[in-house]
Amino acid sequence: MTSNFAVRPGSPAPLGATYDGGGANFALFSANATRVELCLFDTSGRDEIARITLPDYTDQIFHGYVADLQPGQVYGYRVHGPYAPEDGHRFNPNKLLLDPYARGHTGEMKWDDACYGYTIGHKDEDLSFDERDSAPFVPKCVLVDPNFDWQGEPRRAFTPWEKTLVYETHVKGFTERHPEVPDNLRGTYAGLGCEPVINYVKALGMTSVELLPIHTFLDDAYLLEKGLRNYWGYNSIGFFAPDPRYASDRANTLREFKEMVSRFHDAGLEVILDVVYNHTAEGNERGATLSFKGIDNRSYYRLQDDKRFYVNDTGTGNTVDLSHPRVMQMVMDSLRYWVRETHVDGFRFDLGTVLAREPNGFDARSGFLVACSQDPCLQSVKLIAEPWDIGVGGYQVGGFPPGWSEWNDKFRDTVRDFWRGEASAGDMARRVQGSGDVFDHQGRRPRASVNFVAAHDGFTLNDLVTYDAKHNEANGEDNRDGSDDNHSWNCGVEGPTDDAAINALRMRQIRNLLASLMLSQGLPMLLAGDESGRSQAGNNNAYCQDTELNWLNWERNERSEAISTFTRRLTEIRAQHPALHHGRFLGRFDFPDNPRDLVWLTCDATEMDGEAWSDESARGFGMLIDVPASDEAERDVVLLAFNGFHDAVPFTLPASPLGGEWRRLLDTNLDAAVDAEQPTFPTASVYELTARSVLLFEAVKAD
Repeated sequence: MTSNFAVRPGSPAPLGATYDGGGANFALFSANATRVELCLFDTSGRDEIARITLPDYTDQIFHGYVADLQPGQVYGYRVHGPYAPEDGHRFNPNKLLLDPYARGHTGEMKWDDACYGYTIGHKDEDLSFDERDSAPFVPKCVLVDPNFDWQGEPRRAFTPWEKTLVYETHVKGFTERHPEVPDNLRGTYAGLGCEPVINYVKALGMTSVELLPIHTFLDDAYLLEKGLRNYWGYNSIGFFAPDPRYASDRANTLREFKEMVSRFHDAGLEVILDVVYNHTAEGNERGATLSFKGIDNRSYYRLQDDKRFYVNDTGTGNTVDLSHPRVMQMVMDSLRYWVRETHVDGFRFDLGTVLAREPNGFDARSGFLVACSQDPCLQSVKLIAEPWDIGVGGYQVGGFPPGWSEWNDKFRDTVRDFWRGEASAGDMARRVQGSGDVFDHQGRRPRASVNFVAAHDGFTLNDLVTYDAKHNEANGEDNRDGSDDNHSWNCGVEGPTDDAAINALRMRQIRNLLASLMLSQGLPMLLAGDESGRSQAGNNNAYCQDTELNWLNWERNERSEAISTFTRRLTEIRAQHPALHHGRFLGRFDFPDNPRDLVWLTCDATEMDGEAWSDESARGFGMLIDVPASDEAERDVVLLAFNGFHDAVPFTLPASPLGGEWRRLLDTNLDAAVDAEQPTFPTASVYELTARSVLLFEAVKAD
């Protein structure tokens, strides 16, 4: 195939396709390839119009400049080199490959045997070589114009850590059924940026929206065969482009994403991306050849001693090798790109321990973690790790270095267990105090603990109190998928019921779980829909359900309104009381005017001692928090009481450090949960702490 395009050597930097107004520079890293061909396609992506050999090779980077190309140009690569799987090389120029640095993608993945570098069904399996052209079946890259009018100096909506409330949601699922979002914008970036959506998040009291993966990802072939989709999106194939499936205008996907971020920032809300750098959609040795595998398999992936096979610390078939400097560069370039070019405010790293793995295992001084801590661009954003993977030594909660926050599954499991009567007061106290036993080292703060009781993976809050067992039959795996260790309690009946007593208990348990989340020290994360009682019908692994099972239901009834009202009141209370979001670990620091900022109390108002803490049967306790005046607030004193027991406990109100009475702000036993009159109670009065309930009082100054 001949080309009429003017081609020059161009530059090895920056990597990817870079438009400069007169054409585009293309640069692709490969340490082991022998030749790279740039394939240009018509606007439909169907017909290849030119094939250009990149003319120069510098420091393991193939590069070339093509004049007169314009944004919207569709392209891909064919990479030549040895096909020697037993030595880790899987080059096959018959396979069209995605640019790892592509800023835009077009076209759908059509799973076909031609997408594989080997011949499926061949007696030699993945050692065989397939000569079919994959171009008709794979998505392609798009040259994009990065320019965007941010309307003046870019604004970042940085919220102080101690005031941050994270709202985990999904671009499509949040708006697909939203009645105030125009039909053509539902399920899109533009829809998420609509005023009714932003107003809802603000009114709920959230400060930061954490989006499930929006990097371009693929639907697995085995899911499509069953009529399912990879709804969550943890199957990335490109780290620099927002997935066009969420764009109302696919030709301008990047622009639409930036506009969404801009609108969130205008409202003072942060945007945090859930990112998946630990693996790709290419799978193991029997997976497809779509990008990295065909560009330089041996560089991009961690391989076993037998280079034919992949290390699988992710459970997905492959593991990205961040110990390779160019792969590390790609990940860091990606992070900087999203911060600088799209102005996102932070990242949540899926299977974060994989990224910090060195040859000897997880290392808090790994190249990746050191790079993040040194990078000035990343110092301005929030970094949150999912601190576990399935590899040896992969559970590292509390093991990340200063500056990081971590999903805290100890909080999740202990809080769930406490409210179903299977965790002690001591266990619960450690979690509501900010999990200092896990994170209070090296100067880390309570915000290191991302507290949650439900997330996208697992039961919703409603289902936690409705089901004892998972019900994943809709996933097509005979209910074998998903965790069996849910720490849930159905309150006496499996699934929905008309039993008024059980429904009342379930509502109180929902209030208890929400109160535990919002009134604990640390950084709360709320799963979207939990504030209105959303159910997944007991499915605790709804990753493949792009249906109403996952989409938020915006229809409201008395029950959902009651939960929403309670949630909003909790976020208001938290915001109003510095004692509930203190920046330092309580019980550790002394202040001249307030020598004790935390006192643990028994239910008879005496201070907890070793004997009281060692009583495994104890379920009730109090937490008196007294924080000094700050630049933002006067001295703040609150009293929390928790009763995880199945019976009521008399709770004696202690003497107030402010010398006055106690004003009740919350009692989860009340149907309304929050009494608008906020009655006061004198010191030493006895308040009945109902079975399975939370109390919150604030100290009133003496006259």
